[in-house]
Amino acid sequence: MGNVLAASVPPPPSPPPPTSGLLPNLEKPDLSTGLHPSTKSSDSLSNPGTIEDLHKKCKDVFPVNFEGAKLMFNKGLSNHFQISHTINMSSVAPSGYRFGATYVGTQEPVPSEAYPVLLGDIDPSGNLNANIIHQFGQRIRGKLATQVQKSKFTAVQMTTDYRGDAYTLSFTVGNPDILNGSGVFVMHYLQSITPSIALGGELAYQRGPAIPGGQVAVLSAAGRYTCDDSTISASLGFSGCHLCFHQRASPQLQVGVELEINSRIQESTGTIAYQVDLPKADLIFRGSVDTNWTVGAVLEKKLQPLPFSFALSGMMNHSKQQFRLGCGLIIG
Repeated sequence: MGNVLAASVPPPPSPPPPTSGLLPNLEKPDLSTGLHPSTKSSDSLSNPGTIEDLHKKCKDVFPVNFEGAKLMFNKGLSNHFQISHTINMSSVAPSGYRFGATYVGTQEPVPSEAYPVLLGDIDPSGNLNANIIHQFGQRIRGKLATQVQKSKFTAVQMTTDYRGDAYTLSFTVGNPDILNGSGVFVMHYLQSITPSIALGGELAYQRGPAIPGGQVAVLSAAGRYTCDDSTISASLGFSGCHLCFHQRASPQLQVGVELEINSRIQESTGTIAYQVDLPKADLIFRGSVDTNWTVGAVLEKKLQPLPFSFALSGMMNHSKQQFRLGCGLIIG
């Protein structure tokens, strides 16, 4: 989902939390599991999560490749505050040093979740990525993400989620400009129909002088089917569709299949990915191959008993004759 956001005003990238390793990704609570087995009434259904996390199970299986060398040092100053130092050397992404910090508050409105959460990183030039997440009571959660480049706010995104007993309503505002009357506004709704089926939709509205006609609205539908260890999720709109399938084949193996069809440019891409977990060896391996002949893999290994973690990334495209290799080390 979020095709309008992706095509026009991309949301600010999540900064790397010190505990996320070399592959930064802001973890969100997984609300798509734990469905109640009863279907007698809506009170027996569980919250389906958000449409933003509709394809999360499948996406988590895919490797996040990087190029060059990375060195990260994590230091916990207290139970709630942690800092990180990251050095990146790459010919593709900007190289240099970044300082990161994460603060987790003491409020626990729901078990296993603490708020507020403040995290971000900054480089010597003052380029900043920052995120704030806070839970207001049992049902309302707010998120603010911003990006500063060259002393200017280049991206701002504000999201509010209301989690009912069997549904979630979300409202997102991206890069709002009241004076010029521009911005992106997105509303999500996801409803648990049965313990296995959740249906919903997305309404995206964009307004601005660069848009033909001054404004545009896009309506999309979404759904997810869960059965035992399998999950099928789909989003369908006028610009195309996005299908994902996730299967936990065993405690050590997960498989994900993704199909993206873009009707505007008449293009489709299929990808197969897998994840192998070997807890006894402290090793995680992720690999993928798509219809564009791009093959990628990432290996993450904890070097016990030392507080080190090693990551090795490789990606190659046979048809384009491209190859990228990355390695990294986490200390702490």
